[in-house]
Amino acid sequence: MDNRLPEQEGMLQPERKKRAWAITMEGRTAIGGYLFLLPWLVGLVLFVLYPLFYSMYMSFHRVRFTGEGMVLERPGWDNYTYAFFSDNVFVAAILGTLKNSLFIIPIIVVFAFFVAILLNLKFPGRFFFRGIFFLPVIFGTGQVIMQIFGVASAGRLEMLDRYNVAIFITNNLPEVWAEPVLSVLNSFVLILWYSGVQILIFISGLQTIGISVYEAAKIDGATPWETFWKITLPAMTPFILLNLIYTIVDMFTLPLINPIMEMIVENMSKPQLGYGYASAQGWIYFIFMFALLLLVLLISRRWVYYAGKR
Repeated sequence: MDNRLPEQEGMLQPERKKRAWAITMEGRTAIGGYLFLLPWLVGLVLFVLYPLFYSMYMSFHRVRFTGEGMVLERPGWDNYTYAFFSDNVFVAAILGTLKNSLFIIPIIVVFAFFVAILLNLKFPGRFFFRGIFFLPVIFGTGQVIMQIFGVASAGRLEMLDRYNVAIFITNNLPEVWAEPVLSVLNSFVLILWYSGVQILIFISGLQTIGISVYEAAKIDGATPWETFWKITLPAMTPFILLNLIYTIVDMFTLPLINPIMEMIVENMSKPQLGYGYASAQGWIYFIFMFALLLLVLLISRRWVYYAGKR
């Protein structure tokens, strides 16, 4: 039985209302976080999601520019069927990009992995060498890298011409293998330029492995080779997967070795093709790359080791 007087009950009602409207510390933190995210969310909607879905909408139309502005004619799936069954250049470009990437991407990841192992060792001037390998990431962006590799013979190894390596590979390997191998050798300088982020990620991953683990393995008599295969490599598999995904996205959107990006831009200005067909090409290429990423993630279940997971 409540023995409080009516006057006391009336005094408690404002306090209850105040408590009901009070914001907890977690709520204030969440509101502050969303306020900081608000500019990014607005930019995501206006400059990413809206153009993305509008390009999908245009991919199902034929886009024409007239005196009255942009006119959309609805052809249905005509842009996609033309890209798959009539545009042999586009299909060949996708297959060529896939074939070259199957060589270049693993080389970049393996090269970055072993360079990171060397740069993680303790030796004089290691911070200087880390900076050297990361400098291309700073300078090799946008118009700078386009100007450097746009020059004739830039990015090539002179030894290929001096020692007739290209002729040797062409004469001793089948054409289906000789072309990708030569493409990798011709892009070797490009591989050096586009491995800085991967090296940095691998160095961060190597530093997550405790020194006590290596000390325990050394006490048990494990050789450096056994330590690498039993400790270092399993612990680095999540970072290998991360670098694989990053390198796939980076290489498949790099105009220097990817003719599809340039092809899409050129088709935008062609009257017989236009924005609609270029949008369809972009979405086909996106689906192709997204499927490749899903395949990598699916296969990674068999070889990626996460600490604490059995």
